[in-house]
Amino acid sequence: MGLLSKKDAALIKDPLFDNNPITIQVLGICSALAITAELKASIVMSISVMFVLGLGNVVISLMRNIIPSKIRIIVQLIVVATLVIIVDLVLKAFAYELSKTLSVFVGLIITNCIIMGRFEAFALGNGPWRSFLDGIGNAVGYGLILIAVGFFRELLGSGTLLGIKVLGDPIEKTGLYAFGYENNGFMLLSPMALIVVGIIIWVQRTKNKALIEEN
Repeated sequence: MGLLSKKDAALIKDPLFDNNPITIQVLGICSALAITAELKASIVMSISVMFVLGLGNVVISLMRNIIPSKIRIIVQLIVVATLVIIVDLVLKAFAYELSKTLSVFVGLIITNCIIMGRFEAFALGNGPWRSFLDGIGNAVGYGLILIAVGFFRELLGSGTLLGIKVLGDPIEKTGLYAFGYENNGFMLLSPMALIVVGIIIWVQRTKNKALIEEN
């Protein structure tokens, strides 16, 4: 990242692995459980959170010196709610069926711990550019986990990716199904999302002994 200083680059890289908001900070778990049965929904939710967190961090940073401390939480909620309404309207206009699938979960972005946490912990104390990088970094870290969980749940649970049959046709018994393979319906249940996240946490911490000692 030649255009960024080392400290600025760390704002994007750290949340991807060593300080991931889901696997390390254990934030935003609800959406990981709720909407990851389909890869498409995981991707759209990730992009939505990236828009809300990246832009929201910038707005809060620009307003940080004029927000009275007693009402800062209210102001933050108004900012994130406005951005979420924009996301919801865009989804309804261009991806109506998907917007119905995500339905209430888009609205719950307003109360996503990651977003409010970054507003409080970073945007209120840093400039717009660094706040933007912090927002994007944390949103991408969050999105990577959502997409990974959605990938495995849809693949093993439905035999599809983005709705496309990649393992064959279970009715006509083609592809892997010709050899007796069956979809694992348990992968489509919410508890399996928690198990997949747990496996990702285990793999991540096994590769990084520092994380094991620290946590």
